[in-house]
Amino acid sequence: MQFSDLDLTKSYSYADYIKWTFDERVELIKGKIFKMSPSPASSHQRISLRLATALFSFLDGKQCEVFTAPFDVRIPRKSNDDKEIITVLQPDICVICDPAKVEERGCLGAPDIVIEILSPSNNKKELKYKHEVYEEAGVREYWVVDPREKGIQVYLQTNDKLLASGYLYAEDKLTTSILPGFSLNVAELFVSR
Repeated sequence: MQFSDLDLTKSYSYADYIKWTFDERVELIKGKIFKMSPSPASSHQRISLRLATALFSFLDGKQCEVFTAPFDVRIPRKSNDDKEIITVLQPDICVICDPAKVEERGCLGAPDIVIEILSPSNNKKELKYKHEVYEEAGVREYWVVDPREKGIQVYLQTNDKLLASGYLYAEDKLTTSILPGFSLNVAELFVSR
């Protein structure tokens, strides 16, 4: 099967997703296919590596784990049956504190922290849908890293809503109540080399 064989007007499930053998990377958001960019820019990769390394070092020996893309995060709605799961995302980075959610095929359920690093291929529609999905799923924190602006928009789950809690700039420190003691200078993420 080729990506071009898919009917993009149809809705799909995780049961369909795991059968696809084409090279294109895709995500499912509420059953609809979103094609991912083939390869992130080097600046995207540097940021991802720095942030994942900082989280990995901090979490070493602790219950929470950090995972990087490609890593399937399946968001069940009614049941955990593959045919019922219509949202499968590959966040750039996620932190999962419930070991029961981590399976060989990825994460089943909402990660505690989801981190997306913007790239030119991200569009507002995709970001809006992802925000809605993460909110509905119960993601506790959602960080959107913007390489062009050299900042991070942090959203916190409050009364079943992911609300913007502030924008962090290069001079700020990134912390989270989910990981007490974790701290990272935002400027360190955006060093060009």
